[in-house]
Amino acid sequence: MAQPAPVSPPPPAPALTNERTIPHRWRNLATLTGSTAVDSTEGSVTSTLFPTIAASLGLNSSHLGTMTALGKLASAPAGPLWTWLAGVTSRKTVLVVTSLLGGAFGIASGFSQDFASLLVLNVLMAASLVGGSPVGNALILDSFSDRDRARAVSYFYGAVNGIMSLVGPLLGLFTRTEEGWRTGLMVTGAIAVAAGLAQWLLIKDPGVGASEREFADLAANRRPAEKASPATILSLFRVRSYSIMMLSRLLSGHLLISVFGVTFLVQERDFSNVTAAIVLAPFGIGYIVGTLGGGVLVGWLDRVMPDRGRVWYIQAAQLLFAGAALIASQFDLGGIGLYAVLWALMGAAQGLNPPVNRPIVASVIPPRRRGQAMAVFITVFETIGWAVFSLGAGHFATTHSIQAVFLWVLVVLMVVNALVLGLLHVTYPQDVAAARAERERERDEALGDPAA
Repeated sequence: MAQPAPVSPPPPAPALTNERTIPHRWRNLATLTGSTAVDSTEGSVTSTLFPTIAASLGLNSSHLGTMTALGKLASAPAGPLWTWLAGVTSRKTVLVVTSLLGGAFGIASGFSQDFASLLVLNVLMAASLVGGSPVGNALILDSFSDRDRARAVSYFYGAVNGIMSLVGPLLGLFTRTEEGWRTGLMVTGAIAVAAGLAQWLLIKDPGVGASEREFADLAANRRPAEKASPATILSLFRVRSYSIMMLSRLLSGHLLISVFGVTFLVQERDFSNVTAAIVLAPFGIGYIVGTLGGGVLVGWLDRVMPDRGRVWYIQAAQLLFAGAALIASQFDLGGIGLYAVLWALMGAAQGLNPPVNRPIVASVIPPRRRGQAMAVFITVFETIGWAVFSLGAGHFATTHSIQAVFLWVLVVLMVVNALVLGLLHVTYPQDVAAARAERERERDEALGDPAA
C-alpha cells in the first residue's frame, strides 16, 4: 500500500528586516520645514504686531486673548478633520490646501476695519493652517525610523524656529507706520500661498508605516492603512503614556510666552514694540540650540538608558524653563539686553521638547493610528491649553498684570508639569513593548501567517 506523501509545513514568514532608508526623506523634511515656518509665522504675526494693531483699532490685551483663544478653539476640531481628510484623499493634498487657504485668509485680514472682522478672519486662518501640523508631523515620522526621529525632529523644529526668529524682528519693522501692520499681514499671507505651491511640487509621501522595521519589506498596499474614526481616537487614550502626554500638553504653560511675551515687555517694562520684538531673535536662536542639542542628547540617552532616558530628559526640560521664566518675568532687569539673554534661555528650554515628545508618542502608538494621535496631540490638547491660557491670561492681565500671569503659568505650572511627566517612568517601557508587539502582529497578518 502506497504511503501518503508527507505534507510540507508552510514556509516561515520572512524575518524582520533592518529599518530601511526612505527615499526623498530629506527633501520632504526640508520642504515641510520651510512651509511650516511660513505657516507658523503667519499664525503668530497678529501677536507680534498686536501693540500696533491695538493702537490702530482701539483694542487691549483681552482682545488679543480672545482672538488667540477662539482661533485655538476653532483649531481643535479642525485638526482631526484635516487628518481624516488626508486619509481619504492624500496627505500632500491637505498640506497644500491648508497653506493656500491660510494664506488667503491672512491676506484678507490685512483689510480689517474693526475687531469683529479681524477676529473672524484670524479664526478662519487658524482653522486652515492647523491642518498642516499633524499631517506634516505624521509624514516626517513615516520618513524616519525611531532611531533617527529625534535627530530629524530636532532639525525640523530647530530650523522652523530659526527662520521664525529671523522673521520676527523683520515683522517689527512693519510697526514703524500706523497702518504698517496691514502690509505685514498681507505679505505673510502671500508667502504662505507660495509655500503651498512649493509643497505640491516637492513633497513625496512615503506612505503610512514606511519607516518601521516590521514593515520595511512590505509594499505600501500591504501595510496597515491609517484609521481615522471616533473609535480610533478614543482607543488612543487606552495607552497610558499617551494619556500622560496629553495631560502634560494641557499643563504646558510655556506656550503662553509666544502670545504675550512681546506685549509683556511693552506694557510691563515700557519698551517700544520695535525694541521688544528684538527678543524674538535670541529666543529663536536659543530654541535652535536647545532643539539641535536635544536631538543629540536624546539619541545618546536612548543608547545608555533606553527605557527611561527620554522621561528624565523631558522632566528636566520643564524645570529648566520654569527657572529661566522666573528670572525673566519677575525681576526688572533694566535694558533689553538682559531680557534677550533670558529669552534665549527660555527658547533653549522650550526647544528641548520637540525632539523627545514626538518620538515618545510615535514609539507608543502604531503607525495606522499615528496620524490621529498627532492631530489630537498637536491640535486638540495643545489647542485647548492655548485657548484656556490665552483667554484666562488676557482677562487676568487686564485686572492684575501679565507679570502675575507669568508667575503662575510659566513657573508654577511648569513645575507641576514636570512632576506629572514622572508617571512615564512606570508606563513608558510597557507601552513601547505593547506597540512593538502590535506592529509584529500586523506584519504577520499582512503576510498571511496562519499563526497570527
